[in-house]
Amino acid sequence: MLPIVRMKTPKKFSHPWVFQRMVERATGDQKPKNGSVVDLLDPDGEWVGRGLYNGHSRIAVRLLTEDKSENIDEEFFIGRISRAVELRRHLNKVETVTNAYRMVHSEADGLSGLVIDRFGDLVVIEYFSSGMYRHHKVICDAIKKLVPNCTIYWFAVDHVQKQESIDIRSPALPEPVVIEEHGLKFHVAPGTKHKTGFFCDQRENRKYLSDLVRGGSVLDICCNSGGFAIYAKKLGLSKDVTALDLDEEVLKLAEKNAKLNGADVTFVHSDLFPWLRSAAEKGKKWDVVILDPAKQTKNKEDVGMALKKYCDMNRSAIAVVKPGGILATFSCTGLVSEDEFLESIRRGAFQAKREVQIFKITGAASDHPHLVNVPESRYLKAVWARVW
Repeated sequence: MLPIVRMKTPKKFSHPWVFQRMVERATGDQKPKNGSVVDLLDPDGEWVGRGLYNGHSRIAVRLLTEDKSENIDEEFFIGRISRAVELRRHLNKVETVTNAYRMVHSEADGLSGLVIDRFGDLVVIEYFSSGMYRHHKVICDAIKKLVPNCTIYWFAVDHVQKQESIDIRSPALPEPVVIEEHGLKFHVAPGTKHKTGFFCDQRENRKYLSDLVRGGSVLDICCNSGGFAIYAKKLGLSKDVTALDLDEEVLKLAEKNAKLNGADVTFVHSDLFPWLRSAAEKGKKWDVVILDPAKQTKNKEDVGMALKKYCDMNRSAIAVVKPGGILATFSCTGLVSEDEFLESIRRGAFQAKREVQIFKITGAASDHPHLVNVPESRYLKAVWARVW
């Protein structure tokens, strides 16, 4: 019999996260061990679901199933991971354009707290919950059945380990690998600032951007490892590409990626605000401007400040777009809704005294699905606009 966690009030939502404030406090022998599988009951003792417990995390229970007959065991993990890979391989057909993609996208694939990315024969696991890490061996076994002879690397970022009270000892860093997408090549470096090693979520947006460039001039702000800039130069045949970032480490990687593809890109190490202000004062403008900053906040309390930053960044970017040119602006902050992001762009356009005409809104690549009942899983917002 599994340990029981009882809710204070009836469950009136279908989200897999059950927060500490929603459950009765368990003590003594009745308290489940962190990371253990538990049954969740409502105040009347009616069964709600089954999931992973953590008394230290703000998320007390991560629900994995509402089917009482389904056990959280090896068969469960093999089934869920296989189902996730089936979506990518056979429905999305992602392997026809790349050998690098997200195999498991946490809640969106019914595995809250688990992310798995594949980079050729290297598979990288990122843990977000102690419960998932407790099933590490089973997860690795499932991966090896789907990707034979692969190398597996795993980690959790420091703030997650602190929040979840887990001590994850990652193995030695694997050798960097080179992946391909749409005929272009990129270095992948797990264990760096690039999360699992590379941002696969922007794959379809990178390709769409290259189709819009039409040989024009391009400015890639917050270029990271150079994806958009290299796509613009090699597939979009842009006549001139400038890529800007404040992080020297990622710029070195971007330069390596540009060299790998024979892409002539001008990389600039600078903070975006003074550099864009100087460019605007000199009257410099580009046909296409890309703005893809890092996540602006992990806390609900700081969403207001994040929206102000988005407004300021978009105002600065809009100011250097040629009349009739294109702005591609992104938010990967899950706590910021699409409506809020659009409002920050509107305010930025007003302050820049420019007209912004949105013609398309997209999101993450198809190997990053989202559940309708988990809005946080639709974290990436991509807005495509003309600027007048």
